[in-house]
Amino acid sequence: MQRRPRRNRKSESVRNLVEETSVSVKDLIFPLFLIEGQKKQVEVNSMPGIYRYSIDLMLKEIEECMKLGIMSFDVFPAYPESLKDQIASESYNPETFYLKALKEIKRKFPELCLMSDVAMDPYSSDGHDGLVKNGKILNDETLAILGKMSLAQAEVGVDILGPSDMMDGRVGYIRNLLDENGFKETSIMSYTAKYASAFYGPFRDALDSAPKFGDKKTYQMNPANSREALIEADLDLEEGADFLMVKPALSYLDIIKLLSDNYPVPIAAYNVSGEYSMVKAAAANDWLDSERAMLEILLSIKRSGAKIILTYFAKEFARLQK
Repeated sequence: MQRRPRRNRKSESVRNLVEETSVSVKDLIFPLFLIEGQKKQVEVNSMPGIYRYSIDLMLKEIEECMKLGIMSFDVFPAYPESLKDQIASESYNPETFYLKALKEIKRKFPELCLMSDVAMDPYSSDGHDGLVKNGKILNDETLAILGKMSLAQAEVGVDILGPSDMMDGRVGYIRNLLDENGFKETSIMSYTAKYASAFYGPFRDALDSAPKFGDKKTYQMNPANSREALIEADLDLEEGADFLMVKPALSYLDIIKLLSDNYPVPIAAYNVSGEYSMVKAAAANDWLDSERAMLEILLSIKRSGAKIILTYFAKEFARLQK
């Protein structure tokens, strides 16, 4: 008897019956960029279709996205240089526009899932994720700053904190601080395997957060390493992470699978800015079909084992499902 796998591909209805992987709007978190002020909507030049919003317009954008079924958002702040300093003090200032915006989002839309970013780089005059002294990024001294930042975000109602800094021990430090201050329900999605990648460029444009000197290779992971991701995942899980994230996604599908196969908590993957922008740039030149490429990318990330996908394609994907 000759096996004929094509029989299971002969029509769309049959293909749908045997489809092994699917992506839902429920799987997605939509990253958004916040700027200070009112009535501001500024497109990110290197990310066509993605904007920086002041809080009034961000609330409208969130409402529109929720009508499409998107219920989870990760908000990143873009700070002017005038508000940055070496110790990222603006990150825990209760009057800062980022914390006020997060509080307003949860007040207006209590049903959504709100995620935040925990790292020094948006607020740091050095542009690094940790505290800099004599040209070095200090690990343990950074933790106290991240702790203040995390508490401030938890206090305004953030559901999931996203430590993206890659300092050793920060998940445990933040978890203990949250618990001691009555925020036991606040979750942590750790950037567990965050690689020193070339695909972050457009994001740094959006936030104007590129490092002022050097690079981030002393704290972000070497793209050549996979077993090291298991060390990071072991530590983050032991320290209290509720989710483990891999960033970027497309060049690290093997890492997503590695963590998915070895850990019982949900694995998230960040389909980062450069991955989004290269599709949009190619589509603008008629080199590929943006919609088909988007669907294939999201499917591949889900197939590799990601339960949750942070993606700038979220709104575009959601519109297709309507």
